[in-house]
Amino acid sequence: MVTAFTSMAQTDSEQAKVPFEGMDLTWVNGQNRQRNFPLTFTDKKTGETILTGVAYFDGYYNYNFARPLDNTQTISSTIGRTNEFTLNLVSIGVESNYKNIIGRLWLQAGQMLSIIQDNDVTVLRGRNTSVNNLKYIREAAGGYHFNKWYGVNVEMGIFMSYIGLESYMLQENWNYQRSMVCEFTPFYFSGARIQAYPTKNYKAELWLMNGWQTYSSTNTGSSIGASNYYRPTENVQLVANFYYGKDTRSSDRIRFHHDNSIVARYYADRNSKGISQAAFSLNTHYGFQTGAGVTASQQFMTGFSLANRLWFNQNKLALTLRADGVTNPGLYLSPSPSPVTPNAFTQAIYSDPKQQLNIFQATATFDVMPSDHVTFRFEYGFRQSNVPYFAGPGGTTSPDGWVGTSTLGWLPDLRKTENRAIVAVNFRL
Repeated sequence: MVTAFTSMAQTDSEQAKVPFEGMDLTWVNGQNRQRNFPLTFTDKKTGETILTGVAYFDGYYNYNFARPLDNTQTISSTIGRTNEFTLNLVSIGVESNYKNIIGRLWLQAGQMLSIIQDNDVTVLRGRNTSVNNLKYIREAAGGYHFNKWYGVNVEMGIFMSYIGLESYMLQENWNYQRSMVCEFTPFYFSGARIQAYPTKNYKAELWLMNGWQTYSSTNTGSSIGASNYYRPTENVQLVANFYYGKDTRSSDRIRFHHDNSIVARYYADRNSKGISQAAFSLNTHYGFQTGAGVTASQQFMTGFSLANRLWFNQNKLALTLRADGVTNPGLYLSPSPSPVTPNAFTQAIYSDPKQQLNIFQATATFDVMPSDHVTFRFEYGFRQSNVPYFAGPGGTTSPDGWVGTSTLGWLPDLRKTENRAIVAVNFRL
């Protein structure tokens, strides 16, 4: 979910300073690995880029060894279906930084919208808004680039979230299924931001937002945030992010969230036919809610994600091993495994502010990357929780798996463990 670092346009009279210039950032977890952008249109007289096109496709086949009869994959914002071929996300768009004017419009469609954008309840507050008005916009913004320091950008619109190491765009991540700490945190924001690059190696951002992954506002007042990126060399990235806002309906309850990460490449030989790169990433999160009857000790979220990645054969192949976990007492960020008919555990989400949830996840991912634009991904994932939380063979929709079937006297089939295997194909220009 890291905001891409795009070099802003240059003025007609002077050469703009470029932050992180000369650094190879394609290896970083959460960053686009493209080295060239074929859908680029330039001014024939000046050579300046006028417009860059974007095309993205992501599809998968997810095999859940529990074989839920309703083919619903639960507890994931990455994967929504199982035991069938799924179009996860397609996106097209354009962006421009021509003559310091920032413009961006990326459209989207696919299954991922159903498990992320459709859950925004703020569109039910008042009138003149709905999810369908906005969910097909992946990112849209307008603004201006000022040639101060190494650049200052002022923008307003819908943005990908700055919280968490891993990206909404799965091609940018080392693993297909995101870590649990990133699954529990936002993927988009509506608001405004200032990006400042006071030095070549440092970026700071200030954010003003409607709320925590919302198009509209839950309460009066806006949420605020800050993001900090420091790259002393192209082999090290340090990040610290913060969020503060009111995100509970008709309540003055305060939400605070902080995450930080380090990503380091400890070996690089791009021409090697053996190990050509090696890197690790560590992402940690802590947040809480307080007020209106709950305390930070009752409702908090803490977690980690540690991954190590090895590239082979001139970066055409890669293997990533990851371990991650999350603790969320009170379950204020935890998705319900069955919103249709809650069982005794899911009812506790709403009735017991001390309800405990601990999840551990282990993931192994093998990538085949014949070019910078195509990825074939093979992944095995295991998850375990302290309470029944993942879909079992009986599914989580109804006795026969179909919406509309009576659920009178029926309970979702939930288990403490989950095993999955995924084959995915990703294309990007």
